[in-house]
Amino acid sequence: MNTFRADLHCHTTCSDGSLTPEQIVTLAKEIGLSALSITDHDTVDAYTTALPLSEKLGLVLLPGVEFSAVWEQESVHILGYGFTLQDPSIQTFCDAHAKRRLDRNMAILEKLAKNRMPLSYEEVLVAASSPSEERKKKTIGRPHIALALMAKGYVKSIQEAFRYHIGEGCPCYDQGSFFGVVETIELLHNANGIAIIAHPHLIREETVLAALLKLNFDGIECYYSNQSPKNNERWIKIAQTKQWLMTGGSDFHGISRRPDDRLGSSWVNEEIFNKLLACLKK
Repeated sequence: MNTFRADLHCHTTCSDGSLTPEQIVTLAKEIGLSALSITDHDTVDAYTTALPLSEKLGLVLLPGVEFSAVWEQESVHILGYGFTLQDPSIQTFCDAHAKRRLDRNMAILEKLAKNRMPLSYEEVLVAASSPSEERKKKTIGRPHIALALMAKGYVKSIQEAFRYHIGEGCPCYDQGSFFGVVETIELLHNANGIAIIAHPHLIREETVLAALLKLNFDGIECYYSNQSPKNNERWIKIAQTKQWLMTGGSDFHGISRRPDDRLGSSWVNEEIFNKLLACLKK
C-alpha cells in the first residue's frame, strides 16, 4: 500500500505561522508525511533553514510560496510551485511585496489610532515574536496586528479583531497597493514555476471565480484542510475539465493560530506531487 502523502500548503514564522521552518519540517517528518511545500505569504525565506534540515531527515521539500493578488477589488491568493529558489525575479517580487505590506500595515495602524486603538509598529513586532535580527526576514501582516490588539486588551481574540476592526469592510481595514493576478501568474511562469488558485471556496464573488478560471493558471487547490470530499468535488471536476493540476494542503498556521487545520489534514498523492516536482527538475 502506497502511504505517500505530501502537504502542499503550510506557513511558518517567516510569515504568519507559529512554528519555525525547522519545527514544521520536524513535525512533518514526525507525523509521517513524505513531502512538504512551505508556502509562506509573499516570501521564500523559510527555505534557507528548512532545506538543509529536510535533506538530513529525508523529507522531500518542494519550493513554494503563496502570493497575494487582487482581481476587481477581490483578494485572490496564488500558490506558486516548482520555481528555482535562486531565481532573482522571485526574490525581487518578494521584496516588492514586503514594501507593499509595510505601507499597508502603517495605514492600518493610522486608522486604528483614529479609532482610539493606538498601536506602534514596535508593539506589532513584539506581538509577532520577532527579535530585531529577524524582522527583515518576517512577513508582517494583519494577523500580527490582531495579536498586538489582543496584547493591548483592545480585543479578546484574533477573530474579533478581524470581524470588527481590520477585516475587509471594517473601519480600520486598508487594502493598500496590490499586484494583479495576471502579472503574478506571468512572474511565476517566467521563473519556470506554476500558478495555482488557492482555496477557491474562499472566493466570495462567483463572477470573480468565473474570470479566474479563464486565465492561464496551471491548476487549482482541490483538497483543502478539513473540507469534506463532497466540498472538494466541485474543484476536482473543474480541474478535470480544464486538464489542470489538482493540488491540496492543510493551510497549517500552527495549533495556536488555527487549531482545526492540522498539518497533514489535507494532502496529495505521489502522482500529483511528482508532476509538480518535474517542473523544478526541468
